[in-house]
Amino acid sequence: MRLLLLQYFIGRLADPEETSHLWNQTGGAAMPPSYLQSMFDNFMTLCAMVPLLIFTCLNSFIHQRIPQQIRISGSLVAIGLVFLITAIMVKVPMEPLPFFVFTMISIVFINSFGAILQSSLFGLAGLLPASYTAPIMSGQGLAGTFAALAMIFSIAIGAQQPESFIGYFTTACVAIVLAIFSYILLPRMDFFRYYSMKDKTEYHVYNAELETKRDLIKKDEPNGMEQNNSKIIPIHNPDEKPSVIAIFKKLWVMALSVCFVFTVTIGVFPSITAKVSTVLGEGNRWGLYFIPVSCFLLFNVFDWTGRSLTALFTWPGKDSCLLPVLVALRVIFIPLFMLCNVQPRDYLPAVFSHDAWYIVFMIFFSVSNGYLASLCMCFGPKKVLAHEAETAGAVMAFFLSLGLALGAAVSFLFRILI
Repeated sequence: MRLLLLQYFIGRLADPEETSHLWNQTGGAAMPPSYLQSMFDNFMTLCAMVPLLIFTCLNSFIHQRIPQQIRISGSLVAIGLVFLITAIMVKVPMEPLPFFVFTMISIVFINSFGAILQSSLFGLAGLLPASYTAPIMSGQGLAGTFAALAMIFSIAIGAQQPESFIGYFTTACVAIVLAIFSYILLPRMDFFRYYSMKDKTEYHVYNAELETKRDLIKKDEPNGMEQNNSKIIPIHNPDEKPSVIAIFKKLWVMALSVCFVFTVTIGVFPSITAKVSTVLGEGNRWGLYFIPVSCFLLFNVFDWTGRSLTALFTWPGKDSCLLPVLVALRVIFIPLFMLCNVQPRDYLPAVFSHDAWYIVFMIFFSVSNGYLASLCMCFGPKKVLAHEAETAGAVMAFFLSLGLALGAAVSFLFRILI
């Protein structure tokens, strides 16, 4: 999906006059990309990652002041409107520069509201048992699988017309409408109401029991000695705002782990993995499907598998030292993919040039990404007290976004080294 939409956006950035002139000069041969086309991927990454990181960080603080319903439903509506406008603009003719500016503004808006939505959802999941964070992570993997299948299907039928791109944006709008409808129904579930109000209910029940005991003590002990000697167990005041710094100190291992997982993943996927060339598909149709299948489909399917495994078992445990060790070991995938048949290359040899090596690396790479990232996101909110869980989820979402941003930054360095 990403490749097809990139093809659509980059295709509309071609200068018509320059294209016509070069076409006449070259006699229909392949033409060099314009400046906007060549810089589109860099600007897109910048406009996506910077707002994602900033607004995820902001949500860690504003979630205590802005109600959850407004943050989630408002973000969904805003993203849906941007996709709807983008679908309409497919049929509107525009010059390359205004279209480029419009596209970058759309990317900024989508990632800004997407950051608030993602962070709020992880905060919401933090209120629930740990096993309910896994479906959120699995849902992200399933969405990627759907996008990869749509990309392969579009290539198979040769869908290159504007109508096909309108279909992509319209599908996104329909999915957002379903998400809004589902969120409206969520508070009607007894299960959700129980966990969302559990801490406040416990607080009020405890206070009621405490006041009753104090009244009895006052009646039985006029001198108040029993009351003075009794130890009052401290309990959370629901009006007290949790400290983000204090919460981070409790879950910093999980936060840094999920950050490192996505730094490694985005550092090579797709900036390096999508540049690998097949040695078996030269001159046949496998060459056309190699990257869509071996890179995007395999990654999303096995990433989804890894995320789903956390619903069955959660090994190692949240206090195990083995978890950060496994996260650190994923760094081995960086040189492995760099030594695959990445083209063009200037410095490193292609040690693992055969397609089979690339596919094996991709399977282990994607499964470990999904499993370890989901495990960290499940364990993070469970390292803190119940009333701190929502803030903990927002903090974990921030470090997830930080990992995405760092990965996007180092990907340029990794590509240069090849």
